[in-house]
Amino acid sequence: MKRNSTKKNAMKLLNDKNLFRQQCYINGKWRDGEDGKTLAVNNPATDELLGTVPKAGARETTVAIQAASNAWSTWRAKTALERADIMQRWYALMLESREDLARILTAEQGKPLAEARGEIGFASSFIRWFAEEGRRAYGDIIPAPWPNKRIIVTREPVGVVGIITPWNFPTAMIARKAAAALAVGCPVVIKPASQTPYSALAMAVLAERAGVPAGVFNVVTGSAREIADEMTSNPLVRKISFTGSTEIGKELMQKSSKTLNRLLKKSLCGSAGSISGDVLTWIDPSFSILEPLRESFLAVHFASRV
Repeated sequence: MKRNSTKKNAMKLLNDKNLFRQQCYINGKWRDGEDGKTLAVNNPATDELLGTVPKAGARETTVAIQAASNAWSTWRAKTALERADIMQRWYALMLESREDLARILTAEQGKPLAEARGEIGFASSFIRWFAEEGRRAYGDIIPAPWPNKRIIVTREPVGVVGIITPWNFPTAMIARKAAAALAVGCPVVIKPASQTPYSALAMAVLAERAGVPAGVFNVVTGSAREIADEMTSNPLVRKISFTGSTEIGKELMQKSSKTLNRLLKKSLCGSAGSISGDVLTWIDPSFSILEPLRESFLAVHFASRV
């Protein structure tokens, strides 16, 4: 079948054409890969070419991680209310752009438009929920074994979070992972699935409009192995959240284990598995404090298990 770019077809239906971006979003700027290589993104229903995205690798990921680390001090210094206000604006913008976001999702992922609209709705709800929960990350006062001592526990953001998401829920998976991190003061570097990068990039557009500072929300498209290898080996990355196959999950876990100050949360999907997962508690070694960052449960069901 002859492939023709559908930017003038599927994407021309967008009310906001600026939501369709074909570059990485790093440190508040749209940029191509350093070597100029790109990946094609096709409509799975028609095999038509939707466009391209940069085939970024370790170098671009390093830049994104450094940008996130540089932005961390400013983002964590904001009060929980200030972060929540920004995230609530992001939530509102997601709902305002619901139809456009759904069309982008359907074009690159293939699910029916009605289901895509539904995904945008519950993806947005994650942002709203975590915005409010971030304001309730309370500390504790623990009874001390000494009469003249008091033990006070405060919760601190761990730092840069690397996020790797699958193709089946390209907006919802990013929303629930990134919103949790942002709410408690952690910047993120996101690697979306190569089949569905445009939903992630559209979310970056809206995050920027909502007032998320440069470097706090980064999206790197391209080589999954190179990007993941840099995330697991870079000491600035303090946590990785991954959803995908068991094989890749095991590999990421092994690579992450080389540095003890990072924990890997993985929701693994086998060929016929039913997995329900909860995010791991965050640990900040600098303070030895548990960070109660929780995500909604993920449930993956396959017909072969029915």
